[in-house]
Amino acid sequence: MVTKKQLQVVSGAYAPAFSFLLALLLTLGLSRMLLIAVHWDRVAAVEGHVYVLLQGLRFDLIIGCALVLPVVLLTPFLCHSRKWQTLMQGYLVLAYVLTIFMEAATLTFIAEYDLRPNILFVEYLKYPREVASMLLGGYKLDLALGLSVVFLFGYGYYRFLATARADRTRPPLTLGVISMLMVLIICSLGIRSSFGHRPANPAKVAFSTDLLVNDLSLNSLYSVLYAIYSSGRHESSVRAYGKMPREIAIDYVREDMALSESMFLSDEIPTLHRQNWVRPSSKPLNLVIILEESLGAEFVGALGGVPVTPNLDALASEGIWFNNLYATGTRSVRGIEAVVTGFTPTPARSVVKLPKSQTAFFTIAELLGRRGYETSFIYGGEAHFDNMRQFFVGNGFQRIIEEKDFVNPGFRGSWGVSDEDLFQRAHEEFIRQGEKPFFSLVFSSSNHSPFEFPENSIDLYEQPRATVNNAVKYADHALGKFIDMAKQSAYWETTLFLIVADHNSRVRGANLVPIEYFHIPALILGGPTKPQTYSRLASQIDLLPTVLGLMGIKDAHPATGHDLFRSDIADVPGRAIMQYNGTQAYMQGDEVVVMEAEKKPALYHRSSTGLVPAAEPNTALVQKALAYSVWSATAYQERLYRLPSPGGKGISG
Repeated sequence: MVTKKQLQVVSGAYAPAFSFLLALLLTLGLSRMLLIAVHWDRVAAVEGHVYVLLQGLRFDLIIGCALVLPVVLLTPFLCHSRKWQTLMQGYLVLAYVLTIFMEAATLTFIAEYDLRPNILFVEYLKYPREVASMLLGGYKLDLALGLSVVFLFGYGYYRFLATARADRTRPPLTLGVISMLMVLIICSLGIRSSFGHRPANPAKVAFSTDLLVNDLSLNSLYSVLYAIYSSGRHESSVRAYGKMPREIAIDYVREDMALSESMFLSDEIPTLHRQNWVRPSSKPLNLVIILEESLGAEFVGALGGVPVTPNLDALASEGIWFNNLYATGTRSVRGIEAVVTGFTPTPARSVVKLPKSQTAFFTIAELLGRRGYETSFIYGGEAHFDNMRQFFVGNGFQRIIEEKDFVNPGFRGSWGVSDEDLFQRAHEEFIRQGEKPFFSLVFSSSNHSPFEFPENSIDLYEQPRATVNNAVKYADHALGKFIDMAKQSAYWETTLFLIVADHNSRVRGANLVPIEYFHIPALILGGPTKPQTYSRLASQIDLLPTVLGLMGIKDAHPATGHDLFRSDIADVPGRAIMQYNGTQAYMQGDEVVVMEAEKKPALYHRSSTGLVPAAEPNTALVQKALAYSVWSATAYQERLYRLPSPGGKGISG
């Protein structure tokens, strides 16, 4: 029979673990209430206050039970050891400080990304120099306040823990084993937090269309750890948003490409085709893609945004101006994925970072390289960022020019040299090419937090200086100077220029997919282009086949986008595909199919107030959206998105 004294010994041994769990729940609850207060209107809009608090307690228990589990398993057998007491106390303080650190970073992260810290938080830690410069340059107050909170709470918990030291009397072995098993069961149930088929996960608390409000039900340490787990799983298994037989998915995608069966060239590469309508050019045109960092439509005067792009606004009347084009994602690698490869997005990371796409994955650089073009990537920062260097080198880019290759630049900031330095170097490279055809991807970076740019380069749009509007105005200034230089050069007449944003600055909002923040500018200049405005709905993935068509290149490729100037384009419905964290939208007209993990696709109608559930079903559109998701995952996993080996091997029919 267990005596009262023995129970006291067991409870005393577990006192530090209990105190840790109590302190953690109280602190995370306080943090969540603060976040609810800051975002009160959005939480109130979905009547989510009680739900967020209750579900928040659930996920706080999940992370608390997970963190305390190693302690409760060993305590009954080691509580008599002074070394164990010291080790346990150190572990609990470290776990608590880590949790508080993540909460302290949350407000700033939400301000930037409109979500709790997720896989982006981890990915940025791989680049300490850039992140440190960004924090010190634009977030000094946030950093100071955050570290102060971490120190005060961490020290307070350390003092609190000192009052809950374990009883160093070791319980009898049998009682220790029994108590350990009981606590193991309790903690396991707490971590699983569900008696259903699947344990609790973020999908369980996706009760509203506002992703940030859903995220408030989590805590930031859990959010990051789950993102790491989920991302790791997707690295080895890129998944679709539902199931559909492979061949049916391919049929849907081919049908959406609006090509006759005779135009598809390969059984091994299902979407490989030639743009037969293209008239070959007698002289190869060069191609320069200028990828503008974070330039959403809200910053472009010609698209009704803030008037901070006077140069781009003026250029819009000189070339082909796309005023209804949408990005595929919210990260630079998504923009690269869409513009350089034409690949449709998946819920996993961009193919720029996935393992199976580091070689033998289709890019426009590889296609043009096979035609004798010199291909390059020119960037003012470090090309290893977001794995760009490895992906580009493995997929057709012959030269990489990055920050270390700029000698005595006029300005150097947290993310590298200024856009003016970038474009000056690009201009020099293009002049050097002479008669040899070339392709170059030029990626700007000045419009990036902490928004650093050269003094006295522009008349500031607003005060203080380091704002996104001022940074956009500087980026536009640098772009305008480059185009002026290019117009005076020998390469202007033989070069096609595509200027396009990679994504918007800060995508946010209460909709499952805030579509308005995916609207971006695009402009094609030079070569044979004539001024016009293209107003049909289009996607970033359409730009690759479009520029190939304008260049007069009909070489076979697997890109599924539409050439927006094919003769029958009026008969091809425009559409856009948008990836927003773990959610994907397929938009055709005002109908939007939204797909979430472990949920059935849902059909919405786009209105002036956002997305509202559709009144009538559209099964065909839902199936098409799902087919693209299945195709993207299948094409990546089975390496179906590539060019045939040189010489045409692998092409049948």
